[in-house]
Amino acid sequence: MATIPVENPATGETIREVPAVAPEDVAALVERARAAQPAWEALGYEGRGRILKRAQQWLLAHAEEVADTIVAETGKAREDAMLVEVAYGINALGFWPRKAPKWLADERVRTTNPLVLGRRMVVRYRPVGVVGVIGPWNYPLVNSVGDAIPALAAGNTVVVKPSEVTPLTSLLFERGLHESGLPEGVFQVAVGTGETGAVLIDHVDMVMFTGSTRTGRKVMERAAQTLTPVSLELGGKDPMIVLADADIERAANTAVYYSMQNGGQTCISIERVYVEAPVYDEFVAKVTEKTKALRQGPPNGAGSIDVGAMTFPPQLEIVEQHVQQARDAGARVVAGGHRREGAGRFFEPTIIADADHSMTAMREETFGPTLPIMRVQDADEAVRQANDSAYGLGASVFTRDIAKGERIARRIEAGAICINDAAVNYLALELPMGGWKASGLGVRHGPAGLKKYTRQQAITTTRLALKREVHFFPYNARVSNLITRGIKLFYKSRAR
Repeated sequence: MATIPVENPATGETIREVPAVAPEDVAALVERARAAQPAWEALGYEGRGRILKRAQQWLLAHAEEVADTIVAETGKAREDAMLVEVAYGINALGFWPRKAPKWLADERVRTTNPLVLGRRMVVRYRPVGVVGVIGPWNYPLVNSVGDAIPALAAGNTVVVKPSEVTPLTSLLFERGLHESGLPEGVFQVAVGTGETGAVLIDHVDMVMFTGSTRTGRKVMERAAQTLTPVSLELGGKDPMIVLADADIERAANTAVYYSMQNGGQTCISIERVYVEAPVYDEFVAKVTEKTKALRQGPPNGAGSIDVGAMTFPPQLEIVEQHVQQARDAGARVVAGGHRREGAGRFFEPTIIADADHSMTAMREETFGPTLPIMRVQDADEAVRQANDSAYGLGASVFTRDIAKGERIARRIEAGAICINDAAVNYLALELPMGGWKASGLGVRHGPAGLKKYTRQQAITTTRLALKREVHFFPYNARVSNLITRGIKLFYKSRAR
């Protein structure tokens, strides 16, 4: 059997060799999941919830082991692994079993159409069957396992294809689910290359994909061949707008944290900042000072570093290219700006001042520990520049005038906006999280993030209360005139 080596990006050492699922073996995995799905659905919300809540207790008990695994295969800071990934998983394993019975309950529908009055109409939600989750390398728990949890709560079985760069977390969680009593075949992990993921699309009933916009287009194209529904969370180039009346200290702290957290390898990282001219110099100075104080290197336990490694090898070259192109175009690199020498993959936390839209660092997704900052004259220019992008995942606005901030937020072309904060919307599972434009299709979280794993079925019941049947056939002039008169009178009365 072929294996895939898993490397620690912070040290360059191989952690483990993982057996790979060949593309030709994917169909058998999906068939096993399909065979297990009816019994899993038949457990009902309560039965499935009991198992998922046992898995929540397992994750609590094994939090250290899971965090160690995440840190080893991603190179991120331990605090990122624990606060973002492990905490997210623990929350999700309680949240989705609790919400599923309510959000997927039968919905009674009423109509105003006189031809349907008196009927009982219900919308029912039924699991799609087998869900394929294709996850990214930057958050192996949040965006692989995390997307499987609501699908399981809805009654589906799941096959996860994690990134071949970071498969260990998914395999460990699979063990935890089985130790929590999950039946065989309900959750399976298919470690493999991109071709394994492509074949998975051919066989499942729905695909949840998180990754680049370029790959997302390929996923959608492949899924179109079998008319398989997809949900896509793709690239981002999230803008931050800082107005002259903002709390500059808070804005600077937020900018540094949410651009450098997880080494900037987050779809909803702050990737570009627009600052009104009167506070531009002060903002740049504060951000530069705070960035220079960050500690970077191989994680060595709690509190040892602030910024970790670049998880995916090609990403280091992209970051380097964006920074150099900005330099060549006239920007000032006021902090960092270089690849670190030695073992592991590290790029210094980098601040790019005097940036503009001629630079790839302001227009293309960098996905690294960089922050380009552009001076603008006013809020209108900031909004125009923020919207001048192919992406529309998230954004943030900083101002002391909350009403003004909310007005500006409504003008930004993005799926989620934070005012005087950034990215915190992701932690509220009640809120839908999805991108506009090239940042995706569909949402995760919120009622829609659960319902996407289901099919809707409309059931209309006519009560047999009449003593005689009423039919219009055969049509004749008298019947036609009565119908016409009735329609006109009904809608005329409603228009008053």
